Amino acid sequence: MTREHIQSTIFELLKKTAPETDPHSLRPDENIREALNIDSFDALQFLVALNEKLGIDIPEEDYSKTTTLGSLTDYLEQRSR
Repeated sequence: MTREHIQSTIFELLKKTAPETDPHSLRPDENIREALNIDSFDALQFLVALNEKLGIDIPEEDYSKTTTLGSLTDYLEQRSR
């Protein structure tokens, strides 16, 4: 799975989670929830959708490793190997 595919999927699912936002404007080091004003329930739904779409499980203890676009992409890329 390529980094580009992972990011494309992240952007697609963030757009579904927060339709009034532009996920493509996120900087790699920017907190996703804060930047897109996503509450905790929607954030959890987003992570579940990522699991379903990419087939990569994100255990609850790893949620803190997925707070920025860069860290989430890196995490998913490592887990897809």
